[in-house]
Amino acid sequence: MTSQPAGYLCLVLHAHLPFVRHPESDYCMEENWLYEAITETYIPLIHTFQGLLEDGVPFRVTMSLTPTLCSMLTDELLQRRYVAHIERLIELSEKEMVRTKNDARFNASARMYREQFARCRETFVERNGCNLVKAFRSLQDRGVLEIITCGATHGYLPNMQHNSNAARAQLEVAISSHIKHFGRNPQGIWLPECGYFPGVESLLERLGIRYFFTDTHGVLFSEPRPRYGVFAPVYCRGSRVAAFGRDMESSKSVWSAEEGYPGDYYYREFYRDIGFDLDMDYIKPYIDPIGTRINTGVKYYRITGKTLHKEPYEPKRAWSKAEEHAGNFLFNREKQVEYLSSIMDRPPIIVAPYDAELFGHWWYEGPRWLDRLLRKTALDQQTVALTTAPDYLSSFPKNQVCTPSFSSWGYKGYSEVWLEGSNDWIYRHLHIMEDRMVECAADFPDARGVLKRALNQMARELLLAESSDWAFIMKTGTMVQYATRRTREHIAAFLRLHEEVRSGTIDEDFLSGLEAHHSIFPEIDYRVYA
Repeated sequence: MTSQPAGYLCLVLHAHLPFVRHPESDYCMEENWLYEAITETYIPLIHTFQGLLEDGVPFRVTMSLTPTLCSMLTDELLQRRYVAHIERLIELSEKEMVRTKNDARFNASARMYREQFARCRETFVERNGCNLVKAFRSLQDRGVLEIITCGATHGYLPNMQHNSNAARAQLEVAISSHIKHFGRNPQGIWLPECGYFPGVESLLERLGIRYFFTDTHGVLFSEPRPRYGVFAPVYCRGSRVAAFGRDMESSKSVWSAEEGYPGDYYYREFYRDIGFDLDMDYIKPYIDPIGTRINTGVKYYRITGKTLHKEPYEPKRAWSKAEEHAGNFLFNREKQVEYLSSIMDRPPIIVAPYDAELFGHWWYEGPRWLDRLLRKTALDQQTVALTTAPDYLSSFPKNQVCTPSFSSWGYKGYSEVWLEGSNDWIYRHLHIMEDRMVECAADFPDARGVLKRALNQMARELLLAESSDWAFIMKTGTMVQYATRRTREHIAAFLRLHEEVRSGTIDEDFLSGLEAHHSIFPEIDYRVYA
């Protein structure tokens, strides 16, 4: 019989992408966000988890799979386009094996990419029928993944406080989508951008959510001060909803390119890709059809250092580094737990949340690091055990009651990323749309036929316009034109539908076009806003 560990580690991977689907075009550059994440993150994570299961290694990991991501992963058009995408990469990697056959510095990497892309196609097509949600659901059903939900379109909830129905709709639509994809009610939620405001727990509790995660200061600045800091959950005052705070030490060692593992000089350099390095005549079939150079995912150099000169990537040395860093991470968590358990009257929980796309996409060796960490945690020590939030709450149901602090995990910790000079213009439109949607839900309680379809599409357009991704992109200055266009498209579509609904002159051709284009949440019921 094994003794109780001194403390627990709760790993949380937040998997999210905005809803990007363009049936009107044969190619859309932004759809590559999904294809890259499938190839470099989601399939490698599935391989990692399945490999641990096959080897009998016990583990528990929490993942949020957002409704927008699940909608894209189950969309037949995007599934077909991903198959074509991965087949182009297989073709490219085979050409690369030939091109580099006399250069040992690069040929091993070329072979590695050929094997990776072929395995991705096999996993996607043959093993999962082009639907990766099935693979994640299987891991959930086998008891190793705790899958939680998020806002329907990752809408930043603190900026919806003026209309509680808008915030509730983001949550209720998300839960319905989660049940559809995973066959059960979610116990927990990743609040979009970890955006918490006092009172959101009331919405969560009414919808059956037991817990959520906040950034460090969301719990540390609670009232009253939390006795255990972020190393135990707190119950939000007036509810039985628990808040778990992020541990900064364990988080920074992984996500920080400056201070963390991903910046090691032997890891693969993300910003050096053959899509930019090779001659246009050679690479043209594998980049944007109009000739814009983009990342292909084939990269031959390691980080090397803060220098323009980059040394060739050496996969075996990188894998060795990943194992070394996994051991270092676990050693640090052991020492952290040993200290915390000596001053607490219960085993501490260390909450380590990360963007899932860090693993494999931004940090190529991330899935290998995660695999080694999970194996070492299970087999090499007994101080720290993996857990999930509901497991910890079941073992330690009595917790301090606090009011967490308004917070997010964005720059400076509050709302500046999603509400500042580059993006503040969107909110006067969103707030009007939210108010009008609630009014229409009240005024048309039993709509039928084309009127119901129009109201449902208004709900979709509002949810899509609320996505925090558009404001984030405007703030960071990447793909601003696309984010602005998407926001304006959804605002314009909503306002036209609203005018047609109120006047009783719905243009059914226009409505059908929107339903085909912005086809997220096919089962949505506009009365979620009532």
